[in-house]
Amino acid sequence: MKVKSMIKNVMRGSQRTAFGAVCLLASACALTSCDDFFEHESEYVIYDGDNALNNPADTIYSVIGIINKMQAIADRTILLGEVRGDLVDVTDKTSADLREVAQFRADADNKYNNPRDYYAVINNCNYFIANADTTLKNNRDEHIFMKEYAAVKGFRAWTYLQLALNYGSVPFVTEPILTKEQADKQYPRKDIKGICEYFINDLASLVDVKVPNYGEIRSNDSRLFYFPIRVLLGDMNLWAGNYKEAARNYYEYIAKRNGTNSTYPVGTDYVRWMDNEWNGWVSSGWSSNFGNEYYGTQSELITMIPGDSIPSEGYYSELRNIYNSTDENDWEVSLVPSTSLINLSAAQKNCVIVGEVGKRDTVYAPSNLEDYQAGDLRLMNAWQLLDNVTLVGDGANKKVDYQQVSKFVTRNVHIYRRTMIYLRLAEALNRAGYPRFAYQILATGVNNQVIEDKVIPYYRNDSTFLRQFDFPNARYQLYTLETSQVYNPNTNTMGIHSHGSGWSDANMYYQLPEDTTITDSIARRDDLMLKVEDMIVDEGALEFAFEGTRFYDLMRVAMRPDRGPSYLAEKVYARRGQANTGSVKAEVGDLTDMTNWFLDWNGQIGVK
Repeated sequence: MKVKSMIKNVMRGSQRTAFGAVCLLASACALTSCDDFFEHESEYVIYDGDNALNNPADTIYSVIGIINKMQAIADRTILLGEVRGDLVDVTDKTSADLREVAQFRADADNKYNNPRDYYAVINNCNYFIANADTTLKNNRDEHIFMKEYAAVKGFRAWTYLQLALNYGSVPFVTEPILTKEQADKQYPRKDIKGICEYFINDLASLVDVKVPNYGEIRSNDSRLFYFPIRVLLGDMNLWAGNYKEAARNYYEYIAKRNGTNSTYPVGTDYVRWMDNEWNGWVSSGWSSNFGNEYYGTQSELITMIPGDSIPSEGYYSELRNIYNSTDENDWEVSLVPSTSLINLSAAQKNCVIVGEVGKRDTVYAPSNLEDYQAGDLRLMNAWQLLDNVTLVGDGANKKVDYQQVSKFVTRNVHIYRRTMIYLRLAEALNRAGYPRFAYQILATGVNNQVIEDKVIPYYRNDSTFLRQFDFPNARYQLYTLETSQVYNPNTNTMGIHSHGSGWSDANMYYQLPEDTTITDSIARRDDLMLKVEDMIVDEGALEFAFEGTRFYDLMRVAMRPDRGPSYLAEKVYARRGQANTGSVKAEVGDLTDMTNWFLDWNGQIGVK
């Protein structure tokens, strides 16, 4: 999706202004200067004489140009967040570069270890922020370019967070680098917490600014190209350990996503057994979410980075060919579900309800079902594996093992989706000291009745804080065992675990893991918090497998004092099953040393 072809659609045929000189710049920083990172071969649009961005053509062109730069880091965002975790494994067809990432051995020559691409985005953002005229108003006294200004600040914050998550400690630059002299200056470094603290302050005043809307660009709704400020603040606060603030940020995004007096519920999409014969299941929208790229009031997708549709256009996503058997990869995939993921999915207890009202019974699916149908059904629904398939057409008479991951059927790279916001809300609430609230998000879904009946009685002293999370009963109606017995098109909320494991609100194996033998109230709360956190981490694996969040989720939990680096290490070591932890450890090295989690680039960026 080249910048010029995109802007042509955006301007809708209007006369474009001359854009001035195209200056050759770059984007990266070294330990003492940024010269090594700011290569002078990266395209960047600046303007002759007057650098101000004060007309629609220039401003839109710059925003779309930044989106174009972000395409270079789109695949990497998913792959660096997934292959270093425990949910996927490499194959004998995996590229050397991707295999080295999975083994935590990516050197400066590895294609996935290139901080310049991140700084290319950042430098473009810095230029825009420094030069956009945000004082201009229209005849309705509205700031003309504030939406673009907020969007670019969001791009910069998200990109800096990705850079810090992957390198641990990074040079921090907020001014545009336009000359070698500027690149040679010394710049401070920030770690993950420092990055988060800066952008919590930087974004705070922009929470109510709406995203730009340029209509459709290459058949994509342009509103999906941006990072909601409240979601970014939630992530920053979650990483920084400001859990109450993070919970408020996520909730406020949910509450205000569609305006006042509206809803943005978790939805009722699921994969479920039709009955207790275990010979048929139904998917009510869960898997279709991954191909639906629309900006609606109840859409699952929140943010994506758009990609090109054919390889010759430049930023063509590799993800489809990495995960799916196609003629482009000669039907050989590079990543497959790990033993750890398969075991976790199979370990879930899946239940259906049989019988009439008043005579119902809960029946649990057998644990020995074939074709990965035991346990949670999301893995089976998102991942199809056909052994020894005979190809037709050009590949006639060739037998292959055919894999398809339905999460990667699009040319675009998905970053945020609705269920992710709810699960991170649960994580924040749990760490803020309210594990019972977090559990209800997993098990039943929440509305005000749930909060009043099942949450507040246990936290009476915090009732004022908890009632800030306002999910009106009339607008957030639970899809539970009881409500499913009567047709009600308004049910729109369920526990996230019910997406793949049946009726979680009736599942005796999915209960609040409370240890009643602990008598001290604080110790009891902390014990429950850790156990609910384990449930949240598992739920993240079941819901978001392959999507690029896993390593970062493990890292965030492992950085907490009551967990420690061994938490992440033990998960990754077990990616091929408990029996193979030693062999995996030999491949990936000592992950109990946090410095080994991060990439290093020529000793100039990273923590080593």
